[in-house]
Amino acid sequence: MMDSDFDGDTLHEECGVFGIFGHPDAAAVTALGLHALQHRGQEAVGIVSYDGAKFHAEKYLGLVGDNFSDASVIARLPGASAIGHVRYATTGETALRNVQPLFAELHGGGFAVAHNGNLTNALTLRRQLVQEGSICQSTSDTEVILHLVARSRRTRFIDRFIDALRRLEGAYSFVGLTNKKLIGARDPLGIRPLVLGQLDSCYILASETCALDIIGAKFVRDVENGEIVVISEEGLESIKPFPPQPMRPCIFEYIYFARPDSIVHGRNVYEVRKRMGEQLAREAPADADVVVPVPDSGVPAAIGYAQACNLPYELGIIRNHYVGRTFIQPTQSVREIGVRMKHSANRGVVAGRRIVLVDDSIVRGTTSVKIVQMMRDAGATEVHFRIASPPITHPDYYGIDTPERDKLLAATHTLEEMRAYIGADSLAFLSVDGIYRAVGYEGRDPVRPQFTDHCFTGDYPTPLTDVTGEAPRQLSMLAEAG
Repeated sequence: MMDSDFDGDTLHEECGVFGIFGHPDAAAVTALGLHALQHRGQEAVGIVSYDGAKFHAEKYLGLVGDNFSDASVIARLPGASAIGHVRYATTGETALRNVQPLFAELHGGGFAVAHNGNLTNALTLRRQLVQEGSICQSTSDTEVILHLVARSRRTRFIDRFIDALRRLEGAYSFVGLTNKKLIGARDPLGIRPLVLGQLDSCYILASETCALDIIGAKFVRDVENGEIVVISEEGLESIKPFPPQPMRPCIFEYIYFARPDSIVHGRNVYEVRKRMGEQLAREAPADADVVVPVPDSGVPAAIGYAQACNLPYELGIIRNHYVGRTFIQPTQSVREIGVRMKHSANRGVVAGRRIVLVDDSIVRGTTSVKIVQMMRDAGATEVHFRIASPPITHPDYYGIDTPERDKLLAATHTLEEMRAYIGADSLAFLSVDGIYRAVGYEGRDPVRPQFTDHCFTGDYPTPLTDVTGEAPRQLSMLAEAG
């Protein structure tokens, strides 16, 4: 269950990035784009603009609407080019110094950068940089890119940027801003998303297509895996500095992270989530009276499940959207009440019925326990839990904030033990092949997997230097080459 703050039982959102070049209201457009990407991070927001002579920055903890709705804030961000970022902290604590975009004055001019993803060798690189005299002013892995660009001996900025990218492992989508260019870059496997759009004659970079929709821009294409796009007054340039390899985007964009109305790699996210529910119904039907989603994350899958099983779909749980994320719960008794503040049972739908409860995932399982008990307290005679993704058995290191493996319920319990812990009458997950079928494949290719799916399979697609402590030979050689 991912759409909750209870007991840390959640896979937190990643981050969202946005950039625009050549628009007279660049900062205002960026704020609107970030508003559409708010689901990807709610802890902090920042915008950097360039007015032809100076860079300007506004960064805040909190939501886009709480900080950028005042016209005076936008007025402090003049210029025709801007980049922005909404953040959930996957590395580094939540502090203003970590709020992106990060900015540095480099030889040749200023450079601002915002990052979605996680670098799996950032700590290793940081130690090397500090030992060699660099001074780090944040605890964000994104700062490493600034230092690497600054230390490159190449003449052209874009060559210095490519030098830096060659030193990185893990997942990234970058948007960067110089005094002449807007730059987008995607990691060689395309784990994190990045799309190219156009508003009139202005190019836009964004994490998702929903950010284009909100400003009336048209979708041009996905930025390809391993591609760098350079946008300037001369137009758009595409650079591909890495050896070509098959794309492996993150499967969780379809399961949870992307907004349902976004198009990810040509697929409507809402339709994919419905197909996940349909596939789950084929794999794990239940003898029940009604299908109930866990809002909001389980809604599309529950619709698909209900349609495939020819069962009624009903809102048996009502979510209160006006409960703040930081609501203080000082005592255990008040904390228990807090569960009902965010989700409450619709007794008229639930009482006296056998229900199929559909959600997108289970992490620790603590929230699922409370939701199942809520259904029983409301009079459900049976509760059959169906999860529209496979069991999460491995932690993520690419920008999703997962608990360590020993805190993941599916990594430490059998299916029957999970069912007993949650208190459901039955429990079933969508299979790994089933999730691939929902996205349009016959199944998972074991030799060349089509997606990054390590949370389910343990198949990490890149080295994990900060975890294993061993740098791959090719990265060590690049570091030596400078």
